[in-house]
Amino acid sequence: MGANDPHIHVQSKAVHDDAAARNVLASTFGLAGDLPSLVATGCGLRVPYAMTSPRPDQVTCLACREHAQREHLRFAEEVERLSRMAGSTISPEQGRLAADRHRGVARRFSDT
Repeated sequence: MGANDPHIHVQSKAVHDDAAARNVLASTFGLAGDLPSLVATGCGLRVPYAMTSPRPDQVTCLACREHAQREHLRFAEEVERLSRMAGSTISPEQGRLAADRHRGVARRFSDT
């Protein structure tokens, strides 16, 4: 895959969305930082941010789809585990619901 890579990728931090954090900062404080021009992807490439998507129906790179599936499953387990810990700010039920959503996203990444 070279400079003419036609695939849509997933950022290596598939569960975290830099654009969403940027939007929160912009709406809260009126500040808008620049998004990076190149980002690391789940398949190990660095591609333009515009060639990435968090949406399973848009990602065409198979290695990135597999990476995103693993990341969402890992995050689902972590949310469930942390929600059961004493002092957690979310209840086990809320943790289960969030984990189920991430498992659903992982399933969508596994569909080809």
